[in-house]
Amino acid sequence: MKRVGLVVAYDGTNYSGWQIQPNGITIQGVLNDALSDLLGEKIEIMGASRTDAGVHALGNVAVFDTNTRIPGEKISYALNQRLPEDIRIQLSEEVEPDFHPRYCDSEKTYEYRILNRKFPVPTERLYSYFYHYKLDIEKMREATSYLIGRHDFASFCGTGAQVKSTVRTITGIDVWRDGDIVTIRVKGEGFLYNMVRIIAGTLIQVGNGQYPPERVKKILDACDRSVSGPTAPAHGLTLMGIEFFD
Repeated sequence: MKRVGLVVAYDGTNYSGWQIQPNGITIQGVLNDALSDLLGEKIEIMGASRTDAGVHALGNVAVFDTNTRIPGEKISYALNQRLPEDIRIQLSEEVEPDFHPRYCDSEKTYEYRILNRKFPVPTERLYSYFYHYKLDIEKMREATSYLIGRHDFASFCGTGAQVKSTVRTITGIDVWRDGDIVTIRVKGEGFLYNMVRIIAGTLIQVGNGQYPPERVKKILDACDRSVSGPTAPAHGLTLMGIEFFD
């Protein structure tokens, strides 16, 4: 028995998220089926991040155990032949038997993309959130300063989340504009349910002038989901990658 690690990229448009659901096609489910078919044994993969329905990824990480004699680095080539075009393995390799991507110290990087212009662009509709009111990037950037560090992010946690603690650490946030695209990049050791999307929704409200940047500190201190901004749509969010620490 050996453990194989995968780096997985996917377009989440047509999927009900990462995690297997009783009534929906998921990334995890498709990978389990393709790997089981390829290796001739029942495979159940374990992922680092359970991305929501419609969220994309360039570098999610997963592992699975197998008895196959196929070298770990070769599995990616064979597996990609069996996957739909919107899921692709970027890397496969044998890892330590006790490596589990969800329980190792790591830093995840997410990007939320906003198409900020008067009219939509059809080719951007699946990968950015169209928002036509002009956004003030400097005010959004100022607001991010209150979120960096270790805080109770209860105000930025989606309702229905079952977690022991809402304390998390954000190691960095940046906001920039490139033409009509405004990008919010968030780095952290772990995230709550819908946390990045609620941060994005809140920063959009700062950027459109609904309230000043310093209001974000009051939102954070309130530990109350009802005082923060809306949950920004899933299709603007992409898990860019995960860095693991020894």
